[in-house]
Amino acid sequence: MRTSAQIEQAGRIEKARLAPADLPPNIWKVVSVAILGAFLALLNTTVVSVSLSSLAKEFGSTLEQIQWATSAYLLAIAMVLPLTGWLVQRMGIRRLYVFCFVAFLLTSLLCGFAESTRWLVLFRVLQGLSAGMLAPLAQLTMARSAGKQLARVSGYAAATIVLAPLLGPLVASAILAQASWHWLFWMNVPITFVAILMAWYFLPVEGKRISPAPMLDWRGMTLIAPGIALALAGLEQLHAVMGILMLVAAAALLTTFVWHCRRTENSLLDLALFSHPVFCAAACTQFMLNGAIIATQVLVPLYLVHATGRSPADVGWMLAPLGMGMLGAFICMGSLTDRLGYRVVAVCGALLASAGMCLFILLPDIPSLTTLPMLALLMVGAGQGAIGVPSTTAAYTALEKKRLPMAATTLNVVQRLGGPVMATVCAQLLAWRLALEPQSTGPYLHSLWMLVLLHALCALSAFRLK
Repeated sequence: MRTSAQIEQAGRIEKARLAPADLPPNIWKVVSVAILGAFLALLNTTVVSVSLSSLAKEFGSTLEQIQWATSAYLLAIAMVLPLTGWLVQRMGIRRLYVFCFVAFLLTSLLCGFAESTRWLVLFRVLQGLSAGMLAPLAQLTMARSAGKQLARVSGYAAATIVLAPLLGPLVASAILAQASWHWLFWMNVPITFVAILMAWYFLPVEGKRISPAPMLDWRGMTLIAPGIALALAGLEQLHAVMGILMLVAAAALLTTFVWHCRRTENSLLDLALFSHPVFCAAACTQFMLNGAIIATQVLVPLYLVHATGRSPADVGWMLAPLGMGMLGAFICMGSLTDRLGYRVVAVCGALLASAGMCLFILLPDIPSLTTLPMLALLMVGAGQGAIGVPSTTAAYTALEKKRLPMAATTLNVVQRLGGPVMATVCAQLLAWRLALEPQSTGPYLHSLWMLVLLHALCALSAFRLK
């Protein structure tokens, strides 16, 4: 039995261990660069997604065309993920960070100068290629610099980064109310300039590397990237012969990619992981979840603007509860998963998001009524926030340690593909309905039921977690 002095001393040690100020300043400098990079990449997803109606009006484009400003960005992020480790070995973390930030700054400038939808989509692809490495770079940077403090540092970083879905709609709302659409992209310029200086001065200079760069599956990259792009473009032009040809070409490329992965030792994705039931369930859950999150950010603003008559500036404020719900769920996630388990938390989160979206759809269309719709969106955000962490953690804990690096890459790519795929599918279905009922606002409301379906599919796949 310990004496009171021993208990008091143990308390002081524990308090000191948890005090963030006791971490070396150089760690916080490095972590600040990592946080800012990941935050910028995520913020630019939400800011543009909730502004599609305004961008469509500015460029005179259709919904199917302008949604590529989001889908192309997300697809580029997914495709560049496997390159990160290879480029780190070639360039080092510091130089790669500076390169990514400079590229992000320049492409943000180009996006603001775009004169047509096609140019905007092209520049968003380039922006996504630079942004796609910032999130995995953040994880790698913190893992190398924090050491035994990684769990604590990762918690602070994640709590900061998760603010992006909350701030994104608010930033978009403020810009659209006070300035032109160009500033949706030009706002990145001063922030990224500061990030370049931080990366140059805060990150340590790395010595010459002795270990060779890992092999990269270039053949797999050249199969999956155009295959998915052709599939999404084919869906947009399904009514034309060119669309059918695109889908046939996409099927051929993706089939060849699967064949290639099964025959290649160091392939881009480890398809053998999908034979593990828990990993397969987690991957399906992550795919549907990311698809539901992005589709929500696309469809709900379109409904609020075109069906309820709210201004794009007001829409940003109404979407803020989505981010608030995610943040609240993230804070509670550790204790909930410890107490209830991964499956219960993820399934309940998916059902909560589905119920919240049902409530949002069934509420009467009264422009002055904002509290109840925002409460419904808070439920959706909280539900979405409760799905991601349990499903990802369940996948990693179910696998052997030697399979974790490839599992992380595979899960990250699959997760990020869900956004552009589901956003394109939902936008295309909405466009078909609008073509049948061009003068009606009903299709915007009916499209929200697709979000209910996506969250229900999340619940079904999460039910297989352990």
